[in-house]
Amino acid sequence: MAKWNLDPDHTAATFEVRHMMVTWVSGRFDRVSGTLLFDPRDVAASSVEVEIDAASISTGIDRRDADLRSDNYLDVARYPKITFRSTGAEVAGLDHCLVRGDLTIHGVTQPVLLDVRYGGPAHFQDDDRRYTTYGFRATTQINREDFGIRTNLETEEGFMVGKHLFLTINSEADLLED
Repeated sequence: MAKWNLDPDHTAATFEVRHMMVTWVSGRFDRVSGTLLFDPRDVAASSVEVEIDAASISTGIDRRDADLRSDNYLDVARYPKITFRSTGAEVAGLDHCLVRGDLTIHGVTQPVLLDVRYGGPAHFQDDDRRYTTYGFRATTQINREDFGIRTNLETEEGFMVGKHLFLTINSEADLLED
């Protein structure tokens, strides 16, 4: 099965979480890398490994980003990487699959299910090399407390930060052709 590399220029992990239970805050991780074993004719045999640089978190608010990097939340000094390693995949429809795997955040590993949509192939040439590319969009929802991230302030209406995060990884995966 072919080994594909996630293109760092076309890969990002994003998240959304409730703030004060009335609005949503979104952010992204800008440094994401990984590999994918993928054959569009045998999607169920696919596997993926993704590594996210936790310090690359960005919500557009410097003070918030510093707090998210601190030991209040991600504690990037102790846990610099967020990782996902698949344990299985199944076809769910045309250009659609479900990928089971282990997500590690804040030093805690939990099983998750990614809902993955994909498109391709696209072919292009860069310098003297020819590539084939597929695009992938993987989504899931997690409870941050399951990963040991429990910091929260109580308000009259509930809590400052919601427990549930909606995560998305958008990526292009490239295969260098000989």
